[in-house]
Amino acid sequence: MTALLETQPETRPLTKVPFLRFDPGHGSRTVRWVAPVLTLVIVLGVWTLVSTQLLSPTRQFLLPSPWEVLEAGFLQEAGRTEIFTALWSTTRIALVGLVLAMAIGVFFAIVMSQARWAEASFYPYAVILQTIPILAMVPLLGFWFGYDFTSRLVVCVLHSLFPIITNTMFGIASVDDNLHDQFSLFRASRWQRLIHLQLPAALPAALAGFRISAGMAVVGSIIADFFFRQGQPGIGRLIDTYRQSLDTDLMMAALAASSLVGIVLFLLFGAVLRTVEAHRSPRR
Repeated sequence: MTALLETQPETRPLTKVPFLRFDPGHGSRTVRWVAPVLTLVIVLGVWTLVSTQLLSPTRQFLLPSPWEVLEAGFLQEAGRTEIFTALWSTTRIALVGLVLAMAIGVFFAIVMSQARWAEASFYPYAVILQTIPILAMVPLLGFWFGYDFTSRLVVCVLHSLFPIITNTMFGIASVDDNLHDQFSLFRASRWQRLIHLQLPAALPAALAGFRISAGMAVVGSIIADFFFRQGQPGIGRLIDTYRQSLDTDLMMAALAASSLVGIVLFLLFGAVLRTVEAHRSPRR
């Protein structure tokens, strides 16, 4: 037995295969910025080639070149003013709807996390609300709330509510049991446990839900613009107007401008989430 033990081969540590795993260390920031820029350049190049070389002159209006879109929607004052005026109306509704969705979603998440009867009562209907296509609800919401700001706001809230509820509930439920035991040792009340333990622990998950809902709020606001045309027109109504007049360059410029709002909100909540996680992580 001793001889067998002595003749066993020496164990060696496993070597890392660099292409099997993305290393978040050196060079990752460069890749994170260079890769999307390179992809954008390739897409713009293919887009320009198709628009100027592959389409006949009589069909080039279907896909105007990137320069034509930039010039019509952003460089010319008339198009720029029209697009950004409508975009502000859509952005205003998206921001108000997102704030309301955050307040409503966090409230119901807290209620459902504190009482099983509340979760059993409300959560199935939250799931049902998420599964109903928002376009199918738009006519009914118009009958109930009219065809102006209120209906657009309701669509925005309903479209962005579910991720906030689910993520916040997940964050509250994922608190370490050892921390719960420590609070029990000090005879903490349910309110103290919620304020000082569960809500701080749920903050990263809730922020992740806010980040998802930010883009959904913009989409909901644009969807509402297509159907509720009273009041100040939004970017959705403007896109539909450009569609009817076959102004494809302006329509694509309006689409690009509307995407900027969702991107800015997504990056904003992403930065807040990274800041929170950096403060919560142990310092080395």
